[in-house]
Amino acid sequence: MKPSNIGGQAVMEGIMMRHKDKYSIAVRRPDQEIELKVDDYKCIFGNSPILKKPIIRGIVSFIDSLVTGTRCLMYSAEIVGEEEDEEERRKNERLTEEERAKKKEKEDRLFKWLLYGTVALSIVASIALFMLLPYALASLCRKVGASEFVVTILEAFVKLALFAGYMFLISRTKDIQRTFMYHGAEHKCINCVENGLPLTVENVMKSSRLHKRCGTSFLFLVMMVSIVMHFVFVMVPVYWVRLFGRLLMVPVVAGISFEMIQWAGKSDNACSNFLSKPGMAMQKLTTKEPTEDMAEVAIKAVEAVFDWRAYLKEEFGVQDEA
Repeated sequence: MKPSNIGGQAVMEGIMMRHKDKYSIAVRRPDQEIELKVDDYKCIFGNSPILKKPIIRGIVSFIDSLVTGTRCLMYSAEIVGEEEDEEERRKNERLTEEERAKKKEKEDRLFKWLLYGTVALSIVASIALFMLLPYALASLCRKVGASEFVVTILEAFVKLALFAGYMFLISRTKDIQRTFMYHGAEHKCINCVENGLPLTVENVMKSSRLHKRCGTSFLFLVMMVSIVMHFVFVMVPVYWVRLFGRLLMVPVVAGISFEMIQWAGKSDNACSNFLSKPGMAMQKLTTKEPTEDMAEVAIKAVEAVFDWRAYLKEEFGVQDEA
């Protein structure tokens, strides 16, 4: 396997793929046609050289990926539920060009606030559920004489149980299962080209749905890194300092986890493979086997931003004549 630097995520009835400074969103419309959008990728924090430094780039990438991913999800939701009711259509037809422009500006402004509000809420909820709540629950064991060291070990088990339980529960939801099928199609496409195979539906379907650089693996690494780093607070005597110290450490944990998953994704040795196994095992919950029409959507998304034929020729010496 040779890294292609393609990344992506599943959206509603489709897939977003990103390569370098371009990203695409391919969505299966209600009429079964594939809607394809290609746009320039721009980091919300800008292009300052300091943002590309180790650890810092992980923090930036994490937040930026949340914003971009949420934007793509909201776009796909619009495409899937695009059927405009007759009354709304008639209202829009009665508007002048200037009124339509003002309405569009207002909708764009609302969309922006909704986007950043959703991302902020997601970050706060995730930190509260998977970082602060496990420690608060484990701390209850002090009532029976548990030391801070024991509490920190119990916190690790509670954290992993909450994470695994959350993944299991959402994987049982019908709508989420379809999204996880598209997630599987995304991985299969990337694995297909990174293993030197032409990007066809047949080759995609027989490729693995598990991938080292997956966001699920990243989140699992965040859990594991935070467990190790939280032992720093064992000797801190004040409860509130220990609690909020964990909160302040979240960006550092995300940055370290990013560096680890980037290294694992580009390496193919025993150490990186061992490090990747738990996260890839968790992907069995967050990816499902896709259908062929889902693979077609994934292929459209990849081809819009990545010349896989040139990549196969350069990296594997494979000449595809299709």
